[in-house]
Amino acid sequence: MQVPAPFEYQRATSVDHAIGLLERLGDTARLVAGGHSLLPMMKLRLANFEYLIDINDLHGELAYIRTGPGEVRIGALTRHRELLESDELAAAFPIFRDAERVIADPVVRNRGTLGGSLCQADPSEDLSAVCTTLDASCVIRGPGGAERVVSMEEFHVGPYETAVGDGEILVEVRFPRRDGGSSAYEKVERRAGDWAVVSAGAAVWLAGGVITDARVGLAAVGPNTTGIPEISDALRGRPPGEDLFTTAGEIAARTCDPATDQRGSADYKRHLAGELTRRTLRKAVERSRFDQVGSAF
Repeated sequence: MQVPAPFEYQRATSVDHAIGLLERLGDTARLVAGGHSLLPMMKLRLANFEYLIDINDLHGELAYIRTGPGEVRIGALTRHRELLESDELAAAFPIFRDAERVIADPVVRNRGTLGGSLCQADPSEDLSAVCTTLDASCVIRGPGGAERVVSMEEFHVGPYETAVGDGEILVEVRFPRRDGGSSAYEKVERRAGDWAVVSAGAAVWLAGGVITDARVGLAAVGPNTTGIPEISDALRGRPPGEDLFTTAGEIAARTCDPATDQRGSADYKRHLAGELTRRTLRKAVERSRFDQVGSAF
C-alpha cells in the first residue's frame, strides 16, 4: 500500500488564517481542499510536504457564483458539482456545463474545486482551457489582505507552476461578460472521466451577421493550456461558416505543440485540435444565434 511521507495537519478557519500559516511555514506547506491531485502525488512520493493546511472550512467564504451584467465572479472553493448545476452560470457561459459533464466522476466533482483545478496547472486540465477561452482573470490574495489580479496567461507560468507565490492564495476567478456571445467545449478522452487526449473550448460573439470577436483555448497539446490569438484575428469581422471554421482548425493544428505519449501520437493530437476547434466554433455560433432569436421560438 502506498502512503505519503509523514506530515502535520492544520485546519484554517479563515482566508487570513490560511495565509498566515503559509507565510509562517513557507514552501514546506501546501493547501488542500479536494485533494484529488495532491494526495495521490504524495502517496507516490512525487510531492512531499511537512504540513497540509485544510481550507474546506472556508467554503462559506470562498465558494460562490455571482453573475452581473458585465462580469461573473466565482470563488476559488466552488465545487465542480456547483459549477455543473448552476443554471445561472450555464446561461452566461454554456462552456462550463459542457466541460463539467466530462470532468472525472461524481465523487471527484463533489469535492474538487475550481481553484484546485487551476492551481494544479496540469496542461490537460479542463477548467484551465475553459478559463483561457473565456479570458478569465485570477485574483490572488496575500498577507495583509493585499490582492493582485493576473490574466490566465500570467497565472500559468509553466506545467504545474502558477503565479501564486509563498503566503498567497487564489481566492476568485473573474470572467468578462458581453452581449451577443456564446461558448462551447469538446473533449476526446480514452475513457469517461479521464484526462483529455485533446480538448478545445471556443467563445464567439456575433453582431450584424459577422463575428465581432472569438477565442479558442486548447488543452493537452503543449506545456501550458493554450490560447490562440491567430484564430481570433482570422475570425474577427467575417461571417461564420464552415470554410472559416476549417481555417481556424488548420491554425489550431499548425500552432499547437503536442507530444507523443500513451494517449496518442503528436500527429493524431494535431488532427484532434483542428477537428475540435471546428466543432466548438460551430456549436458556439449556433448557440449565439439561438440566444439572439430564441425568444421567437
